[in-house]
Amino acid sequence: MGDVLAHESELLGLVKEYLDFAEFEDTLKTFSKECKIKGKPLSKTAGGSLRDSRSLIIQKDLVAAFDNGDQKVFFDLWEEHVPSSIRDRDSLAQKLEFYLHIHFAIYLLKHSLGRPDKEDLDERISYFKTYLETKGAALSQTTEFLPFYALPFVPNPMVHPSFKELFQDSWTPELKLKLEKFLALIFKASNTPKLLTLYKENGQSHKEMSQQLHQQLIEAERRSMTYLKRYNKIQADYHNLIGVTAELVDSLEATVSGKMITPEYLQSVCVRLFSDQMRQSLAHSVDFTRPGTASTMLRASLAPGKLKDVPLLPSLDYEKLKKDLIWGSDRLKAFLLQALRWRLTTSHPGEQRETVLEAYVGNDLLDCHSHSQRSVLQLLQSRSEVVRQYMARLVNAFASLAEGRLYLAQSTKVLQMLEERLKEEDEDIVTRENVLGALQKFSLRRPLQTAMIRDGLIFWLIDILKDPDCLSDYTLEYSVALLMNLCLRSAGKNMCAKVAGPVLKVLSDLLGHENHEIQPYVNGALYSILSIPSIREEARAMGMEDILRCFIKEGNAEMVRQIEFIIKQLNSEELLDGVLESDDDEDEDDEIMTNTGKARRKGLASVQQNADEPLRRPITPGGHRTGYPV
Repeated sequence: MGDVLAHESELLGLVKEYLDFAEFEDTLKTFSKECKIKGKPLSKTAGGSLRDSRSLIIQKDLVAAFDNGDQKVFFDLWEEHVPSSIRDRDSLAQKLEFYLHIHFAIYLLKHSLGRPDKEDLDERISYFKTYLETKGAALSQTTEFLPFYALPFVPNPMVHPSFKELFQDSWTPELKLKLEKFLALIFKASNTPKLLTLYKENGQSHKEMSQQLHQQLIEAERRSMTYLKRYNKIQADYHNLIGVTAELVDSLEATVSGKMITPEYLQSVCVRLFSDQMRQSLAHSVDFTRPGTASTMLRASLAPGKLKDVPLLPSLDYEKLKKDLIWGSDRLKAFLLQALRWRLTTSHPGEQRETVLEAYVGNDLLDCHSHSQRSVLQLLQSRSEVVRQYMARLVNAFASLAEGRLYLAQSTKVLQMLEERLKEEDEDIVTRENVLGALQKFSLRRPLQTAMIRDGLIFWLIDILKDPDCLSDYTLEYSVALLMNLCLRSAGKNMCAKVAGPVLKVLSDLLGHENHEIQPYVNGALYSILSIPSIREEARAMGMEDILRCFIKEGNAEMVRQIEFIIKQLNSEELLDGVLESDDDEDEDDEIMTNTGKARRKGLASVQQNADEPLRRPITPGGHRTGYPV
């Protein structure tokens, strides 16, 4: 109660101020009368008066800086006290700011008695030039301002006919009058009652806190999944180790009875203990008949590598970055997009790369959560081919990392814009390649798979794959892999059933393509869609079995086994148990799958463990390329 009494006068004053602002005249009279009867003191709304006095001081300081030509002081006050929402979106404010920059650029030319100081003049002209290349670029298409873009490059603007108006005596006073009217209008908002201001600020802070907590929750879930995968790996290794230990104990008992241990047996035990990376070369490169060889290699495989001390990269001003990406010149945008991509792709894997990506995501670098009319993500639709290409490269780099895919997947407009760009882009092959690469990596996530199938992307893929010889290796591999990933879903298979003939024709033609990197994906797609009875009937009618048997004669042993399994699927009369159904599985979105070689090994490992079925899980290809676009 004491706290209420201590602030009662101020609270009543806030209520009175709001009633006065909202013109509740009768209510205000009744409220004031009742306060007087009850002996409740009403504050004189000193807060409003104080704000008004501060506003007047700021206006005077801005006008004084304008008169004195103090460029730095003026624009510091301008950016601090004029809301960015007005500066960036209000056309009158943008035009006024443009002319204010001109005023300060030519101030010395108009007010110096003799020749102006060259260093000071060059500095002002350079400041104006920077403005034209960044924020001022937004007005470059306006006829009114177009001539002034040449101002920094004219040796003597005072005698140039295009700038004659700037040096007339009436120009500066007229600009000053416009400035004063604008400031009076802007600072009129200071009359907003403090009660309303408190409500708005509180609501905004709650919204920001909610977004921050949501981001932390997503991060916690990601870490939880990572730790769960590590735990499962450790548990599997532990069970494997117990099994090997039991076998070794049995072998030791056998040696007591005089039974010899063969090198082949020792080799099989060691192979089970080594990591995946060493298993393939182990059988051919190690002589297990030499004493101590196996134990030495085992100890070497467990030896911890030397940790490099990798410094964290310096932080960036993301607000300024995004502003320059939206309002800067095309040349500046391209340079910034390239630098941001290189910062991510050239960082050291581990803590440094994670820190870079977390900073990008935490600051919403691509404006995935923004609802404003202009955003960084819209650079995918830029008129400049170079900007579109560099933006597509950056998005592809994001999609190469699980955390990046998670960030991009939170906005439905990202997938929509990428699909539009993919179907519209016919001028820049590199842009289309990177957009396709990003979409293929998106297909590792179930919700995005569903959306791509619903949007009819399978039809686009079938159409483009009809003429594979016209495609680059990158486009071909990623198109086929994306098609396979979408065909793993029941919805994707049913979509293929609508165009069964063209789909089977495209896939059968691709079986014989000279690019052997695509064969696992073609096999996977065929095996998957042949689980649909109507597609099996279409395939039998076109003689698919004879086509497949032609490739059995030419293929290697691994591909032969996969094709035999496809033939078995083709001749089945019902859906096999354990058929390719990814609909009930969890997202196949692991960091290992963004690297070509590892992804392919992961897929082929599942083939070898299950009667050499074709690939059963969504994967990311790339042939000789890495997961990152360069």
